[in-house]
Amino acid sequence: MEHALKILGKASSINVRKVLWTCEELGIAYEREDWGSGFASTHSPEFLRFNPNAQVPVIIDEAGVLWESNTICRYLAGKYQHQHELLPGEPAARARVEQWMDWQAIELNASWSYAFMALVRKDPEFQDAHRTDVSVRGWNQKMGILEHQLATTKAYVDGPRFTLADIVIGLSVNRWLMTPIDRPDYPAVDEYFQRLAQRPGFLKYGCNGLP
Repeated sequence: MEHALKILGKASSINVRKVLWTCEELGIAYEREDWGSGFASTHSPEFLRFNPNAQVPVIIDEAGVLWESNTICRYLAGKYQHQHELLPGEPAARARVEQWMDWQAIELNASWSYAFMALVRKDPEFQDAHRTDVSVRGWNQKMGILEHQLATTKAYVDGPRFTLADIVIGLSVNRWLMTPIDRPDYPAVDEYFQRLAQRPGFLKYGCNGLP
């Protein structure tokens, strides 16, 4: 029998892994199709009719088509969770979780994009040493914001409980740790990463989608 949820996107994609980890936390069954570099092209007419931005992930269920990874995670939490564990129902508490999710998408991602393309992907269009250095410094500065927050909460991004913010930010922490750069000593981030590594969803999807 087909699952009610279909996920389009390769499992190594950091944004697809946000959705896969969310599904693991919520116990959602799904069917996944490989799309993206190395697989079916996201620029094909077939894919573009789902997402005109040519980006993964995309989900399809009985409600229709949805794209943008953090939005998908919020949607799944709202639809499938029963006790508001990943995304609080109370407006102020929910906003605090979403604040950090948006920070990850807008601030943190923007800081590391050039350095990651240069140092990990080794893309020939991202080989300006000065811009790489600026990106690394900016990345470390944003991670310093996270260090301060985690030193305050002493647990997870928004406080004592694991939320969607930890899924999206936890994957970004993994990317920071696996990229060959000089990193400041951030003990609260290190402890946080060890805490995340005890969750089954992280063990499956936290390390670049690889076993």
